[in-house]
Amino acid sequence: MAEGRARCRALGMTLSSPVVVGSGLLTDQERNIRRLLERGAGAVVTKTIHPSPPRIGDERVLRLPTGMLNSTTYSRRSVDDWCAMLARFAQDGLPVIASVHANSPAELGTLAQRVAETGCRALELGISCMNEEEGLDDTPGRVAAHVQAVRELTSLPFSVKLAVGERTRDRVLAALEAGADAITLSDTIAGLAVDPVTGEVRLGGAFGYSGAGIKPLVLAEIFALRQRGVEAPILGGGGVQHASDVVEYLSVGANVVQVYTALHKNMHETFAAIQNGVAAWLRSHDTTVDSLVGRSLPKRG
Repeated sequence: MAEGRARCRALGMTLSSPVVVGSGLLTDQERNIRRLLERGAGAVVTKTIHPSPPRIGDERVLRLPTGMLNSTTYSRRSVDDWCAMLARFAQDGLPVIASVHANSPAELGTLAQRVAETGCRALELGISCMNEEEGLDDTPGRVAAHVQAVRELTSLPFSVKLAVGERTRDRVLAALEAGADAITLSDTIAGLAVDPVTGEVRLGGAFGYSGAGIKPLVLAEIFALRQRGVEAPILGGGGVQHASDVVEYLSVGANVVQVYTALHKNMHETFAAIQNGVAAWLRSHDTTVDSLVGRSLPKRG
């Protein structure tokens, strides 16, 4: 993006673009991560690294008219494989954010410390995956415990990925008070699809829903957090399909914007359209990312 209009800051890094690729199946491969960065992504978040990911269960994706249901959880690559990959990214100076989770706060802290030793520049704590039973009953106390364990063992900047829903503000404040540097909103929310002919529940139950349908919910939550005085950086996302969606997220107070679900169709072409569209929008309106952030919020006297 020309003239530095799109330059922004996130998790201690200066990014060339506010468009960040979120964590998921598409970011489980080094080739995809590198190609997305070559296409201009400000950063890429890896699929969530876990020291003991579930080895059973059918990980599936169900496309819906307004998004996607998925029954996926964590990367099945080993921590050793990921650490070697992250070290290569670090050696090349690439803005890669490692998504991490584990079975306990202590184990997560140890994992975060090990990832930090690779030279990785930032982390995202993927602690609220609703496809895990624990993630369905997230609480401020649980969030704080995971954040504290990570903060005690690494000084690396990190964001905590949370799902919008019940007590979002309480969970956000718990994360920040425990030492998180930023918040990512939103993880997937519970969704269910039914076959209208047979009545069968698709995928066998409720799983993570992402896509256009959650965008108004996430926009409202970020707007409310900013109105209530939350000043920490926010990595917003959910339902981003076009450059205009990125502009909306920045306008309500997101500092950078994650895109993921839309990339499941023609990944590189779709990403390029969003990325180039943001660049064109900034040029045509003679403005910068910094000028857009929070412009929708009521001005304080």
